Amino acid sequence: MKLKICGMKYEGNIQAVSNLKPDYLGFIFHKKSSRFFDQVIPKIPSNIKKTGVFVNSNLIEIKKKIILHDLQAIQLHGSESAEFCKNLKTEFGQNLEIIKVFSIKDEFNFDILQPYEAYVDFFLFDTKGKLPGGNGVTFNWNVLKNYVSKKPFFLSGGIGLETVSKLKDFMRSNASKYCYALDVNSKFEIVPGMKHIETLKQFKEQIKAY
Repeated sequence: MKLKICGMKYEGNIQAVSNLKPDYLGFIFHKKSSRFFDQVIPKIPSNIKKTGVFVNSNLIEIKKKIILHDLQAIQLHGSESAEFCKNLKTEFGQNLEIIKVFSIKDEFNFDILQPYEAYVDFFLFDTKGKLPGGNGVTFNWNVLKNYVSKKPFFLSGGIGLETVSKLKDFMRSNASKYCYALDVNSKFEIVPGMKHIETLKQFKEQIKAY
């Protein structure tokens, strides 16, 4: 199971989290977010994928950020269309992973994923809430029993130490068949953008078998 730690903001904290060797580090380029990142990403190990998180940004802005920060992945957290994803995939190809986010509460129509299948590398399922992300609550993971795609996905939304038991149950279920990665954020924060290293260490240790 891969691990993405999102909402990174402070240089020293970025370096400390990098030492935990997550698979992805997420940087939020959405000005309305309390975790908005507007600095230079410090040097991190090359096997950690720098991931830019965008919410309804225009193509020019996203492309500039990909080049400026040498992003290996982007996470589209708004209402971006399949055609929008196609444009990015056509330009950057296999040099860029595209993660398209969809928000869920108690139900979801998985048919809406079909147009994206050819142009994204992963889907990400997050909790529907007031904010585009970082709401700190889980959605009903049983909904994923109805997942009809074979596209791997990230599981996000309110994942923390207190959800480890629930996570283990999920990983034993058929609903987790295409679950590729866990995406964590707010449950591991001291303040927005500042991650608690020891808590992340504990979490990584507890889920490593999965």
